[in-house]
Amino acid sequence: MATITYDAPVNYLTHEHTILSWLLTKDHKRIGLLFLGSITFFFFIGGLAATLIRLHLATPEGLLQPDIYNRMFTMHGLIMVWFFLIPSIPTTLGNFIVPLAIGAHDLAFPRINLGSWYVFNLSGLILLYALIMGGVDTGWTFYTPYSTLFANGYVIAGALAVFVNGFSSIMTGLNFVVTIHRLRAPGMTWMRLPLFVWGIYTVSIVMLLATPVLAMTVLLVATDRFLGGGIFDPSRGGDPILFQHMFWFYSHPAVYIMILPAMGVVSELIAPFARRPIFGYEGMTIALISLAILTFFVWGHHMFTAGMSIYAGVVFSLMTFFVALPSAIKVFNWTVSLHKGSITFDAPMLYALGFVLLFTIGGLTGLMVATLALDVHLQDTYFVIAHFHYIMVGGTVSAFFGGLHYWWPKITGRLYPEMWARMAAILTFVGFNLTFFPQFILGYLGMPRRYYAYPPEWQSWNVLSSAGASILAVAYILPLGYLGWSLLRGQRAGPNPWRATGLEWQTSSPPPEHNFERTPVVTVGPYCYDPRDGSFTAQNGVVNA
Repeated sequence: MATITYDAPVNYLTHEHTILSWLLTKDHKRIGLLFLGSITFFFFIGGLAATLIRLHLATPEGLLQPDIYNRMFTMHGLIMVWFFLIPSIPTTLGNFIVPLAIGAHDLAFPRINLGSWYVFNLSGLILLYALIMGGVDTGWTFYTPYSTLFANGYVIAGALAVFVNGFSSIMTGLNFVVTIHRLRAPGMTWMRLPLFVWGIYTVSIVMLLATPVLAMTVLLVATDRFLGGGIFDPSRGGDPILFQHMFWFYSHPAVYIMILPAMGVVSELIAPFARRPIFGYEGMTIALISLAILTFFVWGHHMFTAGMSIYAGVVFSLMTFFVALPSAIKVFNWTVSLHKGSITFDAPMLYALGFVLLFTIGGLTGLMVATLALDVHLQDTYFVIAHFHYIMVGGTVSAFFGGLHYWWPKITGRLYPEMWARMAAILTFVGFNLTFFPQFILGYLGMPRRYYAYPPEWQSWNVLSSAGASILAVAYILPLGYLGWSLLRGQRAGPNPWRATGLEWQTSSPPPEHNFERTPVVTVGPYCYDPRDGSFTAQNGVVNA
């Protein structure tokens, strides 16, 4: 049985202090923090755009000019999808935790890891340039032929930002796949991997397979724009529907790039705070793998009203219902894992419970828009807006904040004030539902998405939604304050403040530069909790009363 020393004299934060040591670091933990800084910046820029959108929609005629409004919701979508939701969990929590969780000393390719951060920031600078100089008004989907024939010249700059951003995703995905295959600690078999690591592994496969399709699509848009290729121009024999097929072939898997790591995070949160093993571990891993595969077969449900064959629509509708099964398995298993548990409602657990509830609502409404007859009426309405926000924001953002709070003591060696964290988690849940549930009703009533004005009879629901957005903004800003305070004044955390079983909790907080004083040997699975007396067995075989 391996023993691990906790009294590391120097940790990853203190072994070097210069700015250059951070900018040139090859330590996965420091790179995770660099990504956290970049992604937090883009999150609040995208959130600022969302706040302006909701302020505008609080009145029927709004505050912004139509062209400014178009640029604002495009900026919100571009930043939130490609610069927060997709990279948030893999590049921050994944970068920091995966090597620790599998007993490795770093990722397989440290230089590529650092390079992915620089590529990510380069793509962000390109996007900010496009937005500052003239903005993009196509929506985050860049639909042709508008983006190739009529939109302003900064559309290609925005598309270039997405293209460059894709390289960062590929670099990150490749690094995780090789690391998880090759650098697991002795005894860390595939069926002993924590579910968070499984989530990162499956999402990395999806990133490697799907992202090149997005790159090809962007290149074809540039070809049409600059060279007059006519690939998507119907007046020259092209087909704009082809663009939609190519775009959604990537962008539906992108939804699972956002949600698969989030599912892994939630599994890591439920087990220690319920003091019970995750029910059906093997089924949970199979569900993750199934989702990663099936996501490539349902892109057409975004296009039921685009003019595709009715027979193709039926197939895509059936496949969408089928892909709901693995998600239902995961929700069922999380619920059973909570049954008869000794539940502690600390902030990470509150975020996890919020995820389960919001993801369930998003999934059930997804079945509604997957129904051909219903989708004819709901497509391009606020019902769709509410649906994908429940999945992408209610799911991914809740899991991100839950994971950040859970691993914060490990990352910083400090505890945060629990009362403020619980308040932020509750406000997130309340504010989110108040913001987006009224949008289901607006969509049912027929309010189209992306319109800058609407009839006065819809104002009350829009005011309610805007009020919820104000609460949600407070909930997202609060952690900046108390987590920042904890860095300076927070109580020191021990190696394992949550009494969790993962390998990351069997080393010091913060971890030493190379993670472990000795390579751990794994002897048991990841969730060995005894609900009867609260004892647990860590993955390195150490029994804790």
